[in-house]
Amino acid sequence: MEYFKRLLELVKMEREVDKQAYLDLTRSSSVAERRANGLAWYPIAIKGTELNQAEYMTVEAERTTHTDISHQLRFGVSAMLFSNLDAKNNFVEGTITFVSGNRLKISLRIDELPDWASDGKLGIDLLFDDNSYDEMQAALKLAMTLSGKKEEGHLINILTGTATPTFNTDFPVYNNPKLNSTQQAAVNKIVQANELAIVHGPPGTGKTTTLVQAIKALIKAGEERILVVAPSNTAVDLLSEKLSEEGLNVLRVGNPARVSERLMALTLDSKVAAHSSVKEIKRLKKQAGDFKDMAHKYKRSFGKAEREQRKALFNEAYKIMKDVGRMEQYIIDDVTSKAQVITATLVGSNHYTVRNLRSHTVVIDEAGQALEPACWIPILKGMKVILAGDHCQLSPTIKSDAAARGGLSNTLLEKCIRLHPGSVVMLQEQYRMNETIMGYSSKVFYDDKLKAHVTVANHVLFPEDMPLAFIDTAGCGFDEKTENKSISNPEEAALLFKHLLRLVTELSAHYSVARFPSVAIISPYKEQLYVLNEQLRHTPELQAYVHRIAVNTIDSFQGQERDIVYISMTRSNANGIIGFLADTRRMNVAMTRARKKLVIIGDSATLSRHPFYSDFIAYAEKHNAYKSAWDENWSA
Repeated sequence: MEYFKRLLELVKMEREVDKQAYLDLTRSSSVAERRANGLAWYPIAIKGTELNQAEYMTVEAERTTHTDISHQLRFGVSAMLFSNLDAKNNFVEGTITFVSGNRLKISLRIDELPDWASDGKLGIDLLFDDNSYDEMQAALKLAMTLSGKKEEGHLINILTGTATPTFNTDFPVYNNPKLNSTQQAAVNKIVQANELAIVHGPPGTGKTTTLVQAIKALIKAGEERILVVAPSNTAVDLLSEKLSEEGLNVLRVGNPARVSERLMALTLDSKVAAHSSVKEIKRLKKQAGDFKDMAHKYKRSFGKAEREQRKALFNEAYKIMKDVGRMEQYIIDDVTSKAQVITATLVGSNHYTVRNLRSHTVVIDEAGQALEPACWIPILKGMKVILAGDHCQLSPTIKSDAAARGGLSNTLLEKCIRLHPGSVVMLQEQYRMNETIMGYSSKVFYDDKLKAHVTVANHVLFPEDMPLAFIDTAGCGFDEKTENKSISNPEEAALLFKHLLRLVTELSAHYSVARFPSVAIISPYKEQLYVLNEQLRHTPELQAYVHRIAVNTIDSFQGQERDIVYISMTRSNANGIIGFLADTRRMNVAMTRARKKLVIIGDSATLSRHPFYSDFIAYAEKHNAYKSAWDENWSA
C-alpha cells in the first residue's frame, strides 16, 4: 500500500538525519562533553547487581557527581556501561530499565561483570535510539500487510481514508453532572464509536478529565482492558494517576518521569515485587548465584574432573535461571491480566512484557504531538482507536526538514479530523483563561467557539488590573542581535523586567510573598532566555519572588499554565524577518498559558508584516490593551 510505503520512506529519512546528528555530537566528544550534553552519566558507582533470566544481568548504578545536569537517559533506551581505561573493548551494551533521580538500572547481556568494571572510573553512555525507529518501521510494515485483509485491515482502512467509521447509537446516553455538555458529547461519541472517535481539546477545556470519564464508561460497558498511550512520559503519568484516583486498576508500563509514591505503585516493577511468588524467585536467584560463585572459584589451569564440575555448576545455574524466567513471565502475565488499564508511551506499548497483549480500545492522548509512524505501534493492538489532542498547538519535533516537508509533520490526528469530521467532538468550554486572553486564540484557531467558564471569564489579579497588554517597542531602536546561532534582544528584556517590577509593586498590596501569583517568562529564542535569566538574577527586587517565576521556552510550557505570562517576542529588524515566529501554532501555546494576565512585548513594525500578528495588535487595540514603549506612563 503506497500510504505506508511513503511513511516508511519518511521514517528512513528522519532516522538518517537523527543518527547523523547523534554521531556529530558524540564521535569526537570527550566524556565531559557528552555529560554536558546530557548523553552520559560519569562517573557512576555500581550499587548492586542482580541476575535476570539466563545470560542477563541488571546493574544498578548511581550518578555520584554533576547531578544537576539534565540528561536524556530514559526507560527503554539503549546505553552502554563503560570504563575510562584506555582500551577498545571496555564497554557492554544494554537497555535502561529504570531511572529515578540519580539512580538507574541497566540490563546487560552478561552473567557477570567484566574484570575492567573494578578498575578505573565507570560511566554510562546513551547510544543512538535504534529501537524506536525499529518499532515504528516494524509497525508500518505490519499495517501495510494487514491493510489488504478484510477484518484485520478494517480499522487501518478507516484511518487511512479508504473506509468510513460507524457508530452504535443503541448505547444509552451518558450523563455525568460533573461534565459540561461538550465533554459529555465527547464521552458519548467515544462509547458509541465502533472504530474511531476524536476528542479535540483546546487549551484549558478539560481533555484529561473527559478521557478519564470516557475510559470509566467503556469499562462499565464491558471492556476488560484498555490501552492508553501518549508520546511523552509526562502525559502518560498524568493519565495514569487520574485513572488510578478513579479506582481503576492501572498498570504503568515503563518508567514514570515524575517520581511519586502513587505513580511508582502503579508500575510493573512495583506490582511484580508485591506478588506472592517473588520470594521463591529470590531464593532461586540466590541459589543460581551461589552455583556460579562456586564455578568461578576453579582456576583456569585445572584437570578434567574440575573442568566437568565447573561445567556442571554453570549448567545447574543456567537451568535454575530458565525456571526463574518462566516464573517471572507467569507473574507478569498474572499482573497484566488483572489490569483494567495499561498505560505506556507509544513505543513503550510494545515493551516485551506487554508486546502480545491486545485491547479492544486504544486511547492515544496528545495525538497532535505524536509522529504518525509511532501511533501505529499501539493502534495495531486494538480494534478501535480514540485520538485526543489539539492540532492547533505544538506539532511533533522532526529533525529532517525533508521528512517534515514530505508529510511527516502532518499528524494522524490532523488527517483523521479532515477525513472524518463526524467522528470529532471539540470541547468548547475552557476553565483557565480570562475571556479577553482567550478571545484571540478562539477567533483564529477555534472558529470563535471557545467559551470561558463563568468561574474564569472575568478573573483578574486585582480589581483594577487589565488582563491583556501588548507593549510595542517600534521606533525604540531595540534591534535584535545574533549570537551563538540564536537571537537575543537585551533592551526588550530590560523593558520586560521594568514592566514586571512595576506589576510586582502593585501586586504586593494584594498578595503576600507566599501567595504571590505564578509567573512565566517565555521567549522562542534560547539566547534571549539566557539574557532574561541573567536579568532576573541581577534584579534584587525580584529575589523574594524568584520561586514563583519560571523562565523557559514555549515548548517547555506546553500543557502548563501560570497566573501571569510574559512573552518576549525578541525579533526586531528592518526587513520584517520573524523566523519561526511564523509558526503560529507555537504562539497559540504561549498565549494560552496565562490565567489572569498576558503581556506580550514586541516590535509591531517587524511583527505586523505577518497577518497573525497584525490582527493580534488590532485585537489588543480593540480591548484597550495596546501600549507604546515610548509612553513613560504605560501602566502594568
